[in-house]
Amino acid sequence: MTSGNGYEAYEGAGELLRALSAPIRVAIVTELAGGERCVHELVETLGAPQPLVSQHLRVLRGAGVVRGSRRGREIAYALVDEHVAHIVADAVSHAREAR
Repeated sequence: MTSGNGYEAYEGAGELLRALSAPIRVAIVTELAGGERCVHELVETLGAPQPLVSQHLRVLRGAGVVRGSRRGREIAYALVDEHVAHIVADAVSHAREAR
């Protein structure tokens, strides 16, 4: 591989794809593509335990995929960038076609 800005973009893309590598994180991003959600809403929709959803949100937040903003006693999560929603939607669509 070459060095410089081109490779840095590949590294960034790799980090993004690693952050999206868990099926539950793909599901979270898919849900957030429809608008911001609190943890309890994601737990309800995904049928996953709250600690698990929170852990995956932490990974997505650390990767710069989601951001949280306080809404009273809760934190509402939203996608930082709509590009990620498109990447996930395309990946899910591709996976469905492959079957």
